[in-house]
Amino acid sequence: MKTALFDFHLPPGSIAQEPARPRDAARLLVVDGTRLEDRAVRDLPALLRPGDVLVVNDTRVLPARLTGKRGAAKIEATLHKRVGGEEWLAFAKPAKRLKPGDRVVFADDLAAEVVSREGGEVRLRFAQAGADFARALARHGRVPLPPYIRRPGGAIAADAQDYQTMFAERDGAVAAPTAALHFTPALVEAIRARGVGIVRVTLHVGAGTFLPVTAEDTGDHVMHAEWGEVTPQAADAIGAARRAGGRVVAAGTTALRVLESAARDDGTLKPFRGETALFITPGYRFKAVDLLLSNFHLPRSTLFMLVAAFAGLETMQRAYAHAIAAGYRFYSYGDACLLERAA
Repeated sequence: MKTALFDFHLPPGSIAQEPARPRDAARLLVVDGTRLEDRAVRDLPALLRPGDVLVVNDTRVLPARLTGKRGAAKIEATLHKRVGGEEWLAFAKPAKRLKPGDRVVFADDLAAEVVSREGGEVRLRFAQAGADFARALARHGRVPLPPYIRRPGGAIAADAQDYQTMFAERDGAVAAPTAALHFTPALVEAIRARGVGIVRVTLHVGAGTFLPVTAEDTGDHVMHAEWGEVTPQAADAIGAARRAGGRVVAAGTTALRVLESAARDDGTLKPFRGETALFITPGYRFKAVDLLLSNFHLPRSTLFMLVAAFAGLETMQRAYAHAIAAGYRFYSYGDACLLERAA
């Protein structure tokens, strides 16, 4: 499909710079075919049914943005994928200053050798490993906020908590599963009281997920692979809910993608552990998910393509036009929509 089909104009003022407080005070646009309804995230329990199962992503965002030096040259690196042992792929700036064999010093206790470079991406081998590396990264790394959240001086103290979901448990993401940023303990309690189960899966979100598609045709776009897991226990719990007549509600596109990666053709789930580069565009046949809670996404992004595939391109174009006109806030710290899967 032509990438231009997924383009739209978004006024800069629509991009949220801070989350709603409390988180579940964010607005919620319910999209059910031709019906659009303005609600709030805290209304979510009333929009779900007893017996449904809400699937959340328990990945935890790493402080993956580092500033260091190669000699006298300043280097910024955003780690986005561990590739084995002490080696990471990173987006570097300015990458052209780096060549294999160079040493980048981020701190007295954190340094790396450049293994290879391709364009703006480098492969770094850190001198530290295991717990020593984790402690050094926690000391010197910063939250890797998306570029559309403006922080001229870098991430502020509140971002370390704001850009982490209440389900965050397993280290590995360099971007938050943003739909889950809306949840609070009170909202989760109300969802459980409604008779809705909550199941955790994992997808370590990589920076490539949020990049605009630059190819003119979606068939020419290559997704970055991300590591995910659906445990046997999670697959069994979701399968039991569906067999009992409940719906599977994915809290975010990341939860949806790992569920669809684990789904058999008949819609049942098998345990899954490994990498997925699943790229969902209109025409994809969804097997595992019935409803999707999602934030509002970038034009021409793989995420807008995914929601267009889930609810219908024309439906989402109309929903986004309504959201912009009604003052909904977009992107990571913005508002949400609840989507019914198109027939």
